[in-house]
Amino acid sequence: MNMDAIRDDILPGARLRSGRRSQLEAFLVLRRNPLELWGPDAYRHLVLPGRFLGREQLLLNDPAAIRHVLLGNHDNYQRSAPTRRVLRPVLGEGLFLAEGEAWRHQRRVIAPALAPRVMPILVRHILRVCDVFETELATRTGRPVEMLSVLQRLTLDIAGQSMFSLEMGRFGPDMRALMLRYALNYAKVGVLDLMLPGHVRSPLDRGREQFRADWLTLMDRIIESRDSVAREDDAPRDLLDLLRAARDPETGEGFNHAQLRDEVSTLILAGHETTAVSLFWACYIAARLPEHQERLAAEAASADLEAPDAVSRLPFTRAFLDETLRLYPPAYLIVREAQAADEIAGRAVKPGTIVSISPWVLHRHHVHWRDPERFDPQRFLPGATPPDRMVYLPFGAGPRICVGAQFALSEGVLVLARLLRRYRLALIGQPDVQPRGLITTQPDRRVPFLLTAR
Repeated sequence: MNMDAIRDDILPGARLRSGRRSQLEAFLVLRRNPLELWGPDAYRHLVLPGRFLGREQLLLNDPAAIRHVLLGNHDNYQRSAPTRRVLRPVLGEGLFLAEGEAWRHQRRVIAPALAPRVMPILVRHILRVCDVFETELATRTGRPVEMLSVLQRLTLDIAGQSMFSLEMGRFGPDMRALMLRYALNYAKVGVLDLMLPGHVRSPLDRGREQFRADWLTLMDRIIESRDSVAREDDAPRDLLDLLRAARDPETGEGFNHAQLRDEVSTLILAGHETTAVSLFWACYIAARLPEHQERLAAEAASADLEAPDAVSRLPFTRAFLDETLRLYPPAYLIVREAQAADEIAGRAVKPGTIVSISPWVLHRHHVHWRDPERFDPQRFLPGATPPDRMVYLPFGAGPRICVGAQFALSEGVLVLARLLRRYRLALIGQPDVQPRGLITTQPDRRVPFLLTAR
């Protein structure tokens, strides 16, 4: 491989700064781009202690320590108050934010609805939306295409079809407008969000409560529209049918309307925005690395993408997506708060300590990865030595691992294969894009692509 190719494999990351920051500087970086919080030491040390706003902090890159927090003693490490403040307006008391017995009940009900046996139902919805997507893109070849917006709309359509068996043209604009309003006004953590106890409202919480009311109104409109569609038989059509029929195997209880609405919101957000940004980064990397793009296109052209086992026939596409998720994990930070005293990696942990695990840092850590900044799908091809389970966390780990991981991976692989089988992607203008941590790992600017039919 020539030196130009090696240099091309080093993709944009976060700006690193050595030395200590003041509390004010750290807060301003947190507001601007959380991916820049960590200096070079974070990518080489296994445990990094610190303090922020009077609270003890631990950043964990040690697999045993991560396993302890996410698996061995996970009940002691719960979502922090700022996390709950920021995400509750969209997710309510759904699976992502629930704790204790409420979380266990929700997990027992939801897990069967996303089991491997139901994937064919959901994959049919993916393929149906992809058919429309490919036809629409055919009208935009030869002109600049802002791919992130296109992919957000695509994954929203897939989420709508998979959840409700509905075209999202009627509700998609309202949902995108609400999510943009949320991202611009309420998704960033304010200083009082960090300092106030969880039961005390911050100034931003008033706006979040109004957003929450508007969001629930939209969810009710969508569910009402879906229920007005006549059924041909009793077979489950989509995730809403599966969730309504699901029961806790221990108690026999299902979800009431408010619970169902929160779970729907959680799955739409998790299955829409995270998949869209993952596909954006995959398209961005494919455009920067044409040799990889041509291999992806060739693999897609040789496979039956309509087959039930299509994903298993696309090993390089899956490895390419896995490597994309390593360098650009959509969920870049996992934050927990210790509820009781504990010990992590030989360190005493007091109640209230904030414990952070950053997939962004962990996936680029010099102890765990060879040439960590280099994009190399070979790491994930069949036959390669797999990474330690606790150093590759695109979907989390332990009991709280993302229940929709298999669906998200299937969607990502199939959409990428369908897109590159038909179109060649190229970047227009400046190729470097700065990743930015908002709710997910976003590009810092809108990026135009040129699509050419193959």
